[in-house]
Amino acid sequence: MNAVTTMPDQLSGPKPLLDARQGGAAAVTMWLFVVLPFVALLAAIPLAWGWGLALVDILIAVGIYLLSGFGVTAGFHRYLTHGSFKANRALRIGLAVAGSLAVQGSPTQWVANHRRHHAFSDREGDPHSPWRYGTSVLAVLKGLGYAHIGWMLRRELSNRSRFAPDLLADRDMRVVGRLFGPLVAVSLLGPAVLGGLITWSWVGALTAFFWAGLVRMALLHHVTWAVNSVCHVFGERPFASKDKATNFWPLAIMSFGESWHNSHHADPTGARHGVLRGQIDPSARLIWVFEKLGWAHDVRWPNAQRLAAKRNAPAA
Repeated sequence: MNAVTTMPDQLSGPKPLLDARQGGAAAVTMWLFVVLPFVALLAAIPLAWGWGLALVDILIAVGIYLLSGFGVTAGFHRYLTHGSFKANRALRIGLAVAGSLAVQGSPTQWVANHRRHHAFSDREGDPHSPWRYGTSVLAVLKGLGYAHIGWMLRRELSNRSRFAPDLLADRDMRVVGRLFGPLVAVSLLGPAVLGGLITWSWVGALTAFFWAGLVRMALLHHVTWAVNSVCHVFGERPFASKDKATNFWPLAIMSFGESWHNSHHADPTGARHGVLRGQIDPSARLIWVFEKLGWAHDVRWPNAQRLAAKRNAPAA
């Protein structure tokens, strides 16, 4: 049985928005995995200029960026959150594991946060709206910081029983959630092991840990968070939606198509977000491959008539 199918209907029921606040240990862990990769990212430019970046590091970093990034976009987001397609069990588990390697939370908590975002997008209850403080320049700047990273440091957990009951009922997702800690270790230490084995040196292990572990993780974090922040302030809004979501083309490739955010909010369950001519959407292409291989079915590809009905009139 494919337990993960569609988004729950009762997102505004009597259950509270939040679960209990994170415990102290969980909060410290969150800070570590937000701050340390960011520090590594800041250190990357001077390190790359002087020493320490080899082809092996680049190849490992790109490989794990692709694996974990697609795990988030095609897996956590389009599949687990929105039910844009149905998947066989192996693909379902594989996507959940790959998404966990991005170190953005367990599948169930990630989905709960994002479904809450859609239920209250840019309104009270949205966990990361950049418009929460108002519309003045200073208020939006403060809101951008909050939407990008501040919301995660408040130690608030979206209520999983309200926003992700289907994942709580899915045994496979519960197992992957319990393995989140070990998967984080694999995401960080796996590159070091690969780098050490390929170069057969401790230096190779150390540089791979830095570039393909910390820097790769930080880069994917900030690309993902930019969809929460930048893609609700800057960009175009070709489709009517109930919020301020925008399409921001500069992030399209690195976010694997997620920055076509206005298109997504206009048609949340669609498997393709880049629905207009010339809009690159690598995640949609991957889902197409899954469909051709027989691993995915009932894919919700864009409907031209539905999109046309939501199209905003061009500016005069």
